[in-house]
Amino acid sequence: MRYKWVDTQAVLDEVISDILRHGIYAIDTEFHREKTYYPRLALVQLKWGSSVALVDPLAVDPRNFEQLFKSDRIAVFHAAQQDLEVLRVAANCAPTKIFDCQLAAGFIGFSTPSLATLVQAMRKVSLSKGDRLTDWLRRPLTEQQCNYAADDVEHLLNLHEEIEGQLNVLGRSEWVAEACRELVARPTGSIEPDNAWLKLKDARSLKGGSRGVAQSLGRWREERAMRSDVPPRRIMSDMALLGISQRVPKSVEDLASTRGVDDRLLSSEFCREIMNAVRDGAKRTVALPKTESDEVDKHSRPALTLITAWIGELARKNKIDATLLATRSDITALLRNEPEARLAQGWRATLVGDDLKRILNGEVGLSVDRDGHLNLISAIN
Repeated sequence: MRYKWVDTQAVLDEVISDILRHGIYAIDTEFHREKTYYPRLALVQLKWGSSVALVDPLAVDPRNFEQLFKSDRIAVFHAAQQDLEVLRVAANCAPTKIFDCQLAAGFIGFSTPSLATLVQAMRKVSLSKGDRLTDWLRRPLTEQQCNYAADDVEHLLNLHEEIEGQLNVLGRSEWVAEACRELVARPTGSIEPDNAWLKLKDARSLKGGSRGVAQSLGRWREERAMRSDVPPRRIMSDMALLGISQRVPKSVEDLASTRGVDDRLLSSEFCREIMNAVRDGAKRTVALPKTESDEVDKHSRPALTLITAWIGELARKNKIDATLLATRSDITALLRNEPEARLAQGWRATLVGDDLKRILNGEVGLSVDRDGHLNLISAIN
């Protein structure tokens, strides 16, 4: 495969100028986040027309993509969410007009397919699996690594063309455009520090003052991880955070004998900050956030079950990935009459809105046919 290696600003400017003369381009990224808090961009792959470029963000400033990303050119991704997050961190911006092949494939009968699956199904081409443990930050990259990276964008423009053709036949192009706009608008980036403790596996088992300590310690760990650009667990393990929260130590001696606390956490700097966080958290009354089950009162739960079942049936009949059509949160929002409920607007309302209104109004019910499929039936008065 032929590609251009881009490691100077002058060559990047040429690439961007050439892409801007086209209406569409494919893009992918390679990045690492195992050893850092923020993802580190290691490579940007681009294809436009018949040209492919591999841009080295260690040699050129990714912020110079701004002109391209803010243009009206369509950026074709596969599974764009993480790429958008990484680009926003590294380049301070990301493409605003996108087409996500994985997302779009969900509207023509696929269920979150990998790139290899989609290329095999639609292009009859088998992609190399490559090396999943490649260190993309190491230079120079081998020819094999570069070819593997270039492969990730090689077929995206063709996939876009083929998927778009099927969407046009089905009348679903605007549905996908709306879903892609939702994806671009979805928040990405750091977790809110005050909510970091909720990521703990056993957070909901904590009672009383232990919750306040967990919240305070979780915030301290998250903010320290941000400042140091390391994963939060490098600052303090989950075991130590839970152990301290459950015990609520009142002295350094108590802290030292808590499960999961190692000598590093007992250093003067860490120990002082931890004890301050414990004392601050112990004063707080922290309630657990409501779950989706809590948000739906017991009288509405039968409706939740019915609507969930019917949406699954509609997804099957229309060959749409059910997770795109509605999540449990979407159904809950509809039942609570939230003004921004996604099922009450846009393409979702077009597809399922009338049925849901009739079910909720008691006008129709559901029956199961001999093949195990659901059908709407008129309610008996």
